[in-house]
Amino acid sequence: MRSVWKGAISFGLVTIPVKLYRATEQRDVSFHQVRASDGSRIRYQRIAAADDEQVEYADLAKGYELPSGETVVLTDSDLADLPLTSSRSIEVDSFVPLEQVDPIYFDKTYYVEPDGPQAGKPYALLRDALAQSGRVALVKVALRQREQLATLRARDGLFVLETMIWPDEIRSPDFAFLGEQVEVRTQELSMAASLIASLSGDFRPEQYTDAYREALEAVVQAKIDGHEVKTPPGADRPSADVVDLMSALRASVDAAKRNRADSSPPGPAGTATDRASTAPGRATPSASAASGVRAQSKSAKSPAKASGTTVAKKAAKSAAGSAKGKRSTRKSA
Repeated sequence: MRSVWKGAISFGLVTIPVKLYRATEQRDVSFHQVRASDGSRIRYQRIAAADDEQVEYADLAKGYELPSGETVVLTDSDLADLPLTSSRSIEVDSFVPLEQVDPIYFDKTYYVEPDGPQAGKPYALLRDALAQSGRVALVKVALRQREQLATLRARDGLFVLETMIWPDEIRSPDFAFLGEQVEVRTQELSMAASLIASLSGDFRPEQYTDAYREALEAVVQAKIDGHEVKTPPGADRPSADVVDLMSALRASVDAAKRNRADSSPPGPAGTATDRASTAPGRATPSASAASGVRAQSKSAKSPAKASGTTVAKKAAKSAAGSAKGKRSTRKSA
């Protein structure tokens, strides 16, 4: 990895030289804009609106538009003297409980590495002390010529810096329904709690993959292999029929239990209630509701199928199916 910033953690009278590295990366498939007939790349030029003349990069400046329509022009020299007290340091402001920091504040994540042999001991000392405290350091750091708020915490033997947005950058949720009085029945709340309990588990990120990206890569690979790729027809949309809330909740709970039972290893016999609900030839209200929901969903789909399925659609479905199979295999393991 290549470092993106060098500076020091400033902690009281202690200074720890460090480097920052990006902790995440985007894996999206990137495209260029091209002419459809021959794939020629599209180029953009900087053109001044006043006289349609091309502007060189060196002649660019920042412009702030006033309500009157006039523009205030700011150059690099105008911005050079702005106060950045943390230009080359990560200044510790305080140590706060992590649970008090709402995740909505977090922006980007960086790994923090000690820079040089002399930085190892003070780095490890602060890291271990912070880990034992159960708190995170609230810091200020300047990245890309802008001071930012951030947290510094210990993770897997390293410091992790997570930049944050400022409090006034969080938008207020101004939605009309927040002021409405919605009546929720006790039975509905209990059924929803049962659904949550049936789907509860530990977070295992390795179970999840980007099925869309895999399908898109398969489409690109099909094109590379010389096949003609056309735009696939639109996928079937789920039924918009309104069903009874309790019936839908029961059906969801039953489906979650069946999925969990199918993926769990064989063990001792279940409870009498479980055996009764799965006994052959016995239709429970939950099973009936589930059948009703499936029937409505099935009836909403069109029976007609598009002829001449393209290679792109086959590749996309194959990749999506492979991804789904991987998740099922991991879950059963």
